[in-house]
Amino acid sequence: MAEAAAASPGSPELANTGQSVGGEECTVSFVILPEHYGQTKTLKLDQTIGEIRESLERELAIPNKSLSMMQLTGLEGGRIVSGTLQDGMSLRQYGILAGNQVGIELRINYYETTPARTSTYVMPDTLAVTVADADGRQRQISVQVERQAEIKPYIGGFRHKGTGAIFHHGSTQTAKTEQIVHKEKTHRDTQTVDQRTRSVQSTRETGTQMPKQGVAYVSEKTDKVLYGSSYFSSGDLLALRLEKIQIIQSHARGLFARKRARMLRQRRDEMAQKATQDSERRELEAELRHKREIQRRMHPRTYEDFDILHKELEMWRKKETRRIKDDPDTSKEEKHQQLEQLLHKETRLLQTLDKLKLQAHKHNRAAKVRKQLESMAQPKVWTQSDNETTTVHTPYTTRAKELLDLYNGLNLPLLSIDERLDVLLHVKWTVKEFDCNLTRDIVDLIDREADLLNRGRSESSFTALRKRLSNLFLQFIETPEFNPEAARFQHVPRDMIRQTAVQPLSTVPLNTAVGRK
Repeated sequence: MAEAAAASPGSPELANTGQSVGGEECTVSFVILPEHYGQTKTLKLDQTIGEIRESLERELAIPNKSLSMMQLTGLEGGRIVSGTLQDGMSLRQYGILAGNQVGIELRINYYETTPARTSTYVMPDTLAVTVADADGRQRQISVQVERQAEIKPYIGGFRHKGTGAIFHHGSTQTAKTEQIVHKEKTHRDTQTVDQRTRSVQSTRETGTQMPKQGVAYVSEKTDKVLYGSSYFSSGDLLALRLEKIQIIQSHARGLFARKRARMLRQRRDEMAQKATQDSERRELEAELRHKREIQRRMHPRTYEDFDILHKELEMWRKKETRRIKDDPDTSKEEKHQQLEQLLHKETRLLQTLDKLKLQAHKHNRAAKVRKQLESMAQPKVWTQSDNETTTVHTPYTTRAKELLDLYNGLNLPLLSIDERLDVLLHVKWTVKEFDCNLTRDIVDLIDREADLLNRGRSESSFTALRKRLSNLFLQFIETPEFNPEAARFQHVPRDMIRQTAVQPLSTVPLNTAVGRK
């Protein structure tokens, strides 16, 4: 058997082996490609590939010879038979032994009838024809081709009265369904008849036997005595209807009244709730407005805040001056002394306002820089046709986000020495990608601060150095060559700013800028 498994599928040894043994079976797993549907069958080794294929075609209900069997796997020694299996070969001749489990791939060939090719020739509008004249000379003439426009037959459809356009559709080119015309059934003659005869056969044959002479016994067990009831006239029926109508009307009016009362209560509750919400909103707005006014006076930030403080200071000065001058109990020297004290107090308040202006300028500049850097790091947002938004992080926005994180790390206070050195190292790696005067200055400042940190200097000695390093790194971020997103926020090109001959328009004299006529 080992020699038979090692021999080729078409060798006579396999054929002789197949003739010697009969009735042995094996397990075959079929896989239909490309769907990869599987099916397992137990087949005899003497069955040929053609018989198995015809059986599968009948089972799958597909045309004859439209199934191909190929790729026989699972043979002894791991052999694989590639290509299409021959119909005349049996399973034993392919080296399959009794009890083996092999696999065969199936492929269904779907043949489609190719439509007949139609001619693509289109006759031109002009034909060149060569003719001979009376002298036998050949000459070429042009013949115009006259075409008769093909008119589609009108066999029903819709014709537009205004434009005259004809619309053809299938519903007008098919036979109409037969409509069944029913007779009018609401007529009086169809609802009334003179007489009608019907025969009725009950399920039980009964009869009435009255006592009479000659009848000995008549049973009265099933007899019923009927008595006539009182007569119900049409007036009584009308009164009953009126009573029931009043009951229905009372219930309907009660329903409408309850519904209206429910609506009015709901409207009242909604108005009360809205009034409460409006009152709470007004109180909250007043409280926020009061806090805002206090904040504007304690920590002014805008020009309007300082304008309010200056006006209130001026009003306070005038009020105090008027009070001092109008006081009749004080002498002239005392008034002069009080006015002098008032002047000193006003001077101190003005100095305080100047300090607040410096603080506000510093705070506003930091807020403006932070807002600009955050705008650079924002991803791109596009609105689609369905009003959905798509957020995309580009390489430029990712670069701006990394620079923003480094800038925030440089300005973080109360960092340990290791954390500060780590931030400085990342900034140094970032700026060393470019070689220019700005980056060299930043690297020099980083090395200087790292050296001072290793020496254990106090935090107060790093204030100016860190401020300069932060400003230089901010210039690095605002340069489009290092941060491409910064180009969107530049109104004047940086190369024009660096030119010494370029000046702002406000510094140029009017006669030089405009010219005199």
